[in-house]
Amino acid sequence: MPGKTLFDKIWQAHLVTVESDEQPAILYIDRHLVHEVTSPQAFTVLRQRSLPVRRPERTFATLDHSIPTDRERMAYVDEQARAQVETLRSNCRDFGIQLFDLNSAEQGIIHVIAPELGLILPGQTVVCGDSHTSTHGAFGALAFGIGTSEVGYVLASQCLLQRKPKSLAINVTGSLQAGVTAKDLILDIIRKLGSGGGAGYVFEYRGPTIKALSMEERMTICNMSIEAGARAGLIAPDETTYAYLKGRPYAPASAEWTSALASWHQFASDPDAEFDAEIFIDAHSLEPMISYGTSPDQSIAMQGRIPEPGSHDHLAQALSYMQWQPGQSLEGVRVDVVFIGSCTNSRISDLRAAATILQGRRVAQGLRLMIVPGSEAVKRQAESEGLARIFIDAGAEWREPGCSLCIAMNGDQLKPGQLAVSTSNRNFAGRQGKGSRTLLASPLTAAATAIQGTLTDPRAYIY
Repeated sequence: MPGKTLFDKIWQAHLVTVESDEQPAILYIDRHLVHEVTSPQAFTVLRQRSLPVRRPERTFATLDHSIPTDRERMAYVDEQARAQVETLRSNCRDFGIQLFDLNSAEQGIIHVIAPELGLILPGQTVVCGDSHTSTHGAFGALAFGIGTSEVGYVLASQCLLQRKPKSLAINVTGSLQAGVTAKDLILDIIRKLGSGGGAGYVFEYRGPTIKALSMEERMTICNMSIEAGARAGLIAPDETTYAYLKGRPYAPASAEWTSALASWHQFASDPDAEFDAEIFIDAHSLEPMISYGTSPDQSIAMQGRIPEPGSHDHLAQALSYMQWQPGQSLEGVRVDVVFIGSCTNSRISDLRAAATILQGRRVAQGLRLMIVPGSEAVKRQAESEGLARIFIDAGAEWREPGCSLCIAMNGDQLKPGQLAVSTSNRNFAGRQGKGSRTLLASPLTAAATAIQGTLTDPRAYIY
C-alpha cells in the first residue's frame, strides 16, 4: 500500500466523519482567523440562533481590510468601513474572542500577524474568510479560505463540511539567480499552470529550491496558490520552520515545545506517497517576472514580450483593458504608482530587499511610492533597523499597517487609468481602483521601478 502525502496525513488527523456520496466529510478546525469584512453576517446568525462561539480560544481577529493606513488612522473611506470596524470590536467583545485592535502592538494583516505570533503550527487546519489563507500552508498546515456562511459554521461548531481535494506535487529544482525572488517563482508557476490549473487540488511545493527558501519566502509562495485555482498550498515543516516558530508568543514552550517538535516530524509526505498529479520546475533559468494582464497567470519575464492572444478572448480583453499590444516589451514603460505591501510581500524581509535598492536614491519625479508594513511588529522592526528612514529619504510614503492598496476598499486607491506596480497578489481589472491597471512584481522589481520611473529589471541595480 502506498505511503501518505502530507495532505493525507493532516486531513485524516482532523476527520470527524468521513465523506460519502451523499454528504461531505466533517473536518475539525484548529485555528480560525477573523477580520472585519467577512465576519459580521456570521456573528448575526449566532445571535439570531442564540448560539455561543464553540471554542473562542481557537479564534483570533484583527482589523486590516477596511482600516485607513494614513498616520492618524482617521480617514475612513466611508461609513460602511467605519461600521465594519466597530462591528468586529463589539462582536469580539460579546463573544469572548481575542482582537488585535488598532491600538494593539500585535495588529496587522491577518496573514502576517498569525505567523508572527506563532498561531500557525505544523499539522493544523486553519481557516479564514479570506482567499489568501493559503499563506499558512508554509508551516505545513492545511489552510484555506472559506465563505461568510462557513465562518458562522466554524464559530458555532469548530467544524466544517468539506469534500476532499486531490493532491498535486510541484517539484522545484535549481537555485534562484540574483535578483530573482520567491514572488518571481510563484508567478512563473501560476503562468505555467494557468489560473484554473490547480482547481480541485491541494498543492505541495517540494524540492531543494523550496527547502532553501526562508519562512517568509515560503509564505509568499503559498499565499498565491489560490491564484492558480488551488484549494491550498503546503510545504512540509523542517528545521527552518521550527527555528522560526521557537519562542513566538503562542507557540509551545518548554516541555510542550519538545513534545510538539516530536509530533511535527510526522508531517511530511512519505517517500512512496502517490500524488494525483505532479509537475517539475527548473528555477535556475528564471528571470524577474512582471504580470501584464488582468490575471496573475498573465505574466512574462521582464525581458520578454507580450504574447499574441490567438483565440483566447479573455487575453484579448485583458490586453485591451491594459492598453497593450501583442509583441510589446514592457521594460521602460512609465508607471504612476508603486505599492510595496499586502499579505504577499509586506514582511520585514520584503522591506529589507526594497531598501537595498532605495538606499541613497530618490523616487522618480511624479511617481508615488507607497510602502505599507504588514504589521505593527514589522513597522517597529523596520524603524529600528533604519529602513523606514531610507524609504522616507527616498521620497516614499511610510504608512500604517493594513491591506491598503491591495484591496482598495480603505481609501488607498488608484485613479482611473493609472498604472501601478504592486507587490500584492491580484491584478483583476479595477481591483486597485476603478479603471486602474495593476502589474504584479517582487519588492526588488517594485523598488527599481520606483527609482527609474519606468518598468525596470531589478538586476540593473544589483549587478
